[in-house]
Amino acid sequence: MDRFNSAKKAGVLGIIGNIILLILKGAIGIITQSQAMIADATNSAGDIFASLMTLIGNKIASIPSDEDHNLGHGKAEYIYSLLISIAMIVMGLTVATDSVNALIKREEFTFSIWLVIICIITIITKLALYLYTRNIAKKYNNLLMKANCKDHRNDCIVTTLNLIAILLGSQGIYFVDGVVGIGISIWIIITGIGIFKESYDVLMDKSIDNKTKEKVYDIVKDHDIVQGMKNFHSAPVGYQYQIFFTIEVDGNLTTFESHKIANHLEKEITKKIPEIFLTVIHVDPIHINNKKK
Repeated sequence: MDRFNSAKKAGVLGIIGNIILLILKGAIGIITQSQAMIADATNSAGDIFASLMTLIGNKIASIPSDEDHNLGHGKAEYIYSLLISIAMIVMGLTVATDSVNALIKREEFTFSIWLVIICIITIITKLALYLYTRNIAKKYNNLLMKANCKDHRNDCIVTTLNLIAILLGSQGIYFVDGVVGIGISIWIIITGIGIFKESYDVLMDKSIDNKTKEKVYDIVKDHDIVQGMKNFHSAPVGYQYQIFFTIEVDGNLTTFESHKIANHLEKEITKKIPEIFLTVIHVDPIHINNKKK
């Protein structure tokens, strides 16, 4: 449960932090008419939605398996990550449209020291949240946390660009404000597309990655009694995978002996490879002289 409790805590911290930043950015952005700051505020609104989706998705994913969901509810992580990505793309397109209009109309903003202060507060807050969520994402391989982590990282970069635009605007170079707004929107859209693809791949039962598959093969190869391995298949179960394959063993072995080999391999693979949730092995007895390479 540490995985889900950690994600829940990160989600709550994200919501609190982003609500405060949204209020500050929105207020000063509207007062000064800074398109970059308004875009940044819109980004914070999206972050609140992302954190809410993280909480809800994490809550559902933590529900243990039952009669109706034999493999648990882990895919909820990917469903809600998908929702986060769609929201990010829509938000990015909206911000891009507003920024382009501001650039065409050559709108100027009123410089205020508060613009600089809020940017600095945002960078510090988001950097702290980024480091915190990155640690959780790496530790538990949690896609929701990966999405949140990328979001916080993007915010640090986005707000730094925003700060540069504000400082240039204080010197009368206003067009950079609109350009930064467009840059922010593009960054949001690209990140959203990346998260969407990763979530979509899992929901569409994308096969396990080659690196993890090689780990399975290496474990099997260490057992000389196994004459061959074939028909490898996999399917995602939340953040893990279930795998199925066939091993070839000497046909002279008894049914009990051959299945004992399979049972031992199933336990060993599941224990040694964290990415594997369930291993199912079929036994194919063969004539030792006709074994398949």
